[in-house]
Amino acid sequence: MIKFTINGKTREFSGDPTTPVLWYLRDELQLTGPKFGCGMAQCGACTVHIDGVAQRSCVLPVSAVSGSKITTIEGLSEDGEHPVQQAWIEHKVPQCGYCQCGQMMQAASLLASNPTPSDKEIVQGMSGNICRCGTYPRIHKAIKSASKAMASVQYYVPETKGEEA
Repeated sequence: MIKFTINGKTREFSGDPTTPVLWYLRDELQLTGPKFGCGMAQCGACTVHIDGVAQRSCVLPVSAVSGSKITTIEGLSEDGEHPVQQAWIEHKVPQCGYCQCGQMMQAASLLASNPTPSDKEIVQGMSGNICRCGTYPRIHKAIKSASKAMASVQYYVPETKGEEA
């Protein structure tokens, strides 16, 4: 039995330990924010937080997250009030929207580790996430906006291994 926490709830998995986390999230828990994009951890559509760090769930086996705390876009903020989510709305970032949950999870992880990233740091921090619609300028503006909003209030503290939710 593999145990971990997803969006604050303890879960147990008794299936094939090589099953990718993405398939468990989507097929078993009906958490459809993380998307299947490439299946090779190259596009970022499947990005979730594992112990507070952005990870690609399409290639990560369930066995690798034993004891970890996983956060999906559904757990980033129950009411959609996280500054990254609000900035995405404010800057009308999504076009088709397919990659946006992964983009937001990557941005939230970036801002949690670097609350005031430079333009270069934003480009570097987001470089593993592909947007086929090309909304990169809006993504960049939204991250800058979320950074400013987060400067005065602590919204999202990544869960780390060993701490209680």
